[in-house]
Amino acid sequence: MTDAANDPALDRYAPQMRFPGIGAEGQRRLLSSRALVCGCGALGSTLANTLARAGVGYLRIVDRDFLELSNLQRQVLFDENDLAAELPKAVAAARKLRVINSQITIEPHVADVTPANVEALCSGVDVILDGTDNFETRFLLNDAAVKHGIPWVYGGCLGAEGQTLTILPGRTPCLRCLIAEPPPAGTSPTCDTAGILAPVIGVVASIQANEAIKILTGNFGAVSRAWTIVDLWENTVRQVDVSTLRDAADCPTCKQRQFPWLAGQRASHTAVLCGRNAVQVSVPQEKLSLDDLARKLAGVGTLKRTPFFLRLAVDDYLLTIFPDGRAIIGGTDDVALAKTLYARYIGS
Repeated sequence: MTDAANDPALDRYAPQMRFPGIGAEGQRRLLSSRALVCGCGALGSTLANTLARAGVGYLRIVDRDFLELSNLQRQVLFDENDLAAELPKAVAAARKLRVINSQITIEPHVADVTPANVEALCSGVDVILDGTDNFETRFLLNDAAVKHGIPWVYGGCLGAEGQTLTILPGRTPCLRCLIAEPPPAGTSPTCDTAGILAPVIGVVASIQANEAIKILTGNFGAVSRAWTIVDLWENTVRQVDVSTLRDAADCPTCKQRQFPWLAGQRASHTAVLCGRNAVQVSVPQEKLSLDDLARKLAGVGTLKRTPFFLRLAVDDYLLTIFPDGRAIIGGTDDVALAKTLYARYIGS
């Protein structure tokens, strides 16, 4: 094996390799590893940035959304030029990361994570990082990770508080051991009601990324067995030991090998987007021709076509339509109205 001191490919990682837990061998492991970053908003963009700089050799980045001005308050990979270019987040992130580290491979996907595609997105990766903003997707990731034995790191933030949990399938509790069911809609605060501070994003994403680095370098003994909760406003950090939870409970996922989210039994086709006054509507279909739809909608409202989506401004609403049949309906958080607008302008 080439001596690290004479390996130009490792030069940029020299400070990281001086840490005893990494070294040259750990760095080589990172460069040969593959990670899925699911969601590239606040947590996801920070995760992708950190892992790219650390030398994770292959990053698959999946995000369903496009950039908005309010994203720049906390989504560290993006700037006003990306906003002006009207880029989907996954594409903007990939462009930025390729400039940050040209040694690694970035694979962006502009897509919603669904039961139909989650296993393909998880295929071949060594770790999954949670950068999502909803429990339905997290439970779907948990099903896929446990079924296929892929470590994953849950994370979430709201207000000034954040939490994270590392899940090693078969060895530690899974998300469903900790949270039996997603909270019912309307029962929990959202970023619309509680807001969100950027610093807590950095803290939680840094913990998540560090856990991923432990996993990817083979340092499983150093992986946290605690549910970590931080509150930056109250200056508190709590760690709840959950190491015995898997053995103590008859978890439907861990023990009974039931995967209802993966089977599509728990999936919905709408999602209210936090802080956006917008609803995503998904209608499963193989592919939607945006060119055909643009011709159909000519004269209906103001149309804009980009390589990534078709945008229709009509009345007080803004419909952003993707080739996979998804649409983000801006101007309302009423799911029923969003479905009506989708049917009216795109089709049922």
